[in-house]
Amino acid sequence: MKQNSTFSILLFQLIFVLMGCSTSNEEKQDQNQASNTNVPTVSVDETSSKKTIIFFGNSLTVGYGLEKEQAFPQLIQQKIDKLALPYTIVNAGLSGETTAGGLGRVDWIIGQQKPDIFVLSLGGNDALRGIDPNNTKDNLEKIIDKVKKVNPQCKILLAGILPPPNMGDDYFKAFEKLYPQISKEKNTYLLPFLLEGVAGEPSLNQADGIHPNVEGAKIVANTVFKSLQPLL
Repeated sequence: MKQNSTFSILLFQLIFVLMGCSTSNEEKQDQNQASNTNVPTVSVDETSSKKTIIFFGNSLTVGYGLEKEQAFPQLIQQKIDKLALPYTIVNAGLSGETTAGGLGRVDWIIGQQKPDIFVLSLGGNDALRGIDPNNTKDNLEKIIDKVKKVNPQCKILLAGILPPPNMGDDYFKAFEKLYPQISKEKNTYLLPFLLEGVAGEPSLNQADGIHPNVEGAKIVANTVFKSLQPLL
């Protein structure tokens, strides 16, 4: 009986240790998952007092080829923080995104966090693929409608893009008119050209000639912030 009792105690202790190890591993996995998420971590007090700016775009928004903190939305967050403005930026860019892809993705983004300001900068990949500008216009307008449905008071900044010259003069002119037309029809704020002062400048772009380098991203951030600041 004494041996059985001793064995039971040892068995109980072993089970308890194993359970402790399992719990510890699960906690570590949860911590790792939390550290890998792209969703900004905001305290309860900050959530109640800060408004949300969503940057919804493609690889230009993501900061392709740059460190995360070098992407222009993150540089704008630094400007906002220095001015002590109550806004938190969410970088919802996705490399390779077209306006059609954005239309299919936007519901999930604005369903996660209702935007107070929405910066829409899609269309570059449409232009590179030679997609009909009318399709691009339709997709962008539907994205704007979805954002306004979630928050009718949301301020929307539409950032335009231009196709490369090799797409032809007619195609270039169609895109040049596209964003002002949408902005007027949908009553949004407008930044005519996202890459103003950067596009076509080898010293401000990466080797692909499309994506801004570190210095180019700083210029883009300044350009966007000039249009964004009056909305804050």
